[in-house]
Amino acid sequence: MLTGKGQMTPVWETRLPLPRFGRGKVRDIYQMGEDKLLIVTTDRLSAFDVVLPEPIPGKGKVLTQISVFWFDFLSDVIANHLITADVEKMNLPEEIMEAHGHELQGRSMLVKRTQPLPVECVIRGFLAGSGWKDYNRTGAVCGHQLPQGLAQCEEFEAPLFTPATKATEGHDMNIDFDQTVKILGEDLSMKVRDLSLEIYNKGREYARTKGILIADTKFEFGLLNDKLILIDEVLTPDSSRFWPEAQYKPGQDQPSFDKQIVRNFLETLDWDKTPPGPKLPKEVIEKTSQAYQDVFERLTK
Repeated sequence: MLTGKGQMTPVWETRLPLPRFGRGKVRDIYQMGEDKLLIVTTDRLSAFDVVLPEPIPGKGKVLTQISVFWFDFLSDVIANHLITADVEKMNLPEEIMEAHGHELQGRSMLVKRTQPLPVECVIRGFLAGSGWKDYNRTGAVCGHQLPQGLAQCEEFEAPLFTPATKATEGHDMNIDFDQTVKILGEDLSMKVRDLSLEIYNKGREYARTKGILIADTKFEFGLLNDKLILIDEVLTPDSSRFWPEAQYKPGQDQPSFDKQIVRNFLETLDWDKTPPGPKLPKEVIEKTSQAYQDVFERLTK
């Protein structure tokens, strides 16, 4: 069962009496000494790289607990940055535990501090999202020339590595492998490409046994003492498209267990995908919150 499942009061942001290392679209990050970070996953939600004004109750806990599950599942493929997700084992000051311990439980990870790579490693197993739009326009996806006549959401014969540059604000930019080599160098680019495909394939095979298709996802890597390790989040509803296999049908949009529910609603609005983001109806918030919870329970039981 998801830690703290009954506690559904949303957490928009945290303000801990610790040095602030950074604040992402979803995560509040604090420094814990010279070599550790405390990552707190809030219930903020970003869509089209814009943080929306309403949180999704329980979302941060789902993202954290799913990542913890996958970090363990994938540990034979690659090491990761997780030290512990148990607040009681983080050696936090007593005053923080008293004032914020309940808020942090289930949505926090103490991790090793690394040098993050400036490239997101995106893997696409199906023709969806921006890949479908690019294919309709050019016949290719991020430099991968594809056969004519593919249907929306059709599965590729082999997954595609389609990296992107990371943006702290605004939109990430899709790049091809040659551009990745210019940023990371050839050896490191090949290593993250091959690892990303291996991680995706292992996760995809497991998810199918739970009735879930992982349509696409993104991974982040960091260097720790020149060793490549997996960081951030892994195969979550924020970083991936999850589809129920029983309802999968190429040629159309798919039902989803992820924030595609929100994206689909936003696509119906006259909104230019720049801040500020529009408010979400109550039913969209509730449906998204339930979808996140459902995929957690399916994957981890």
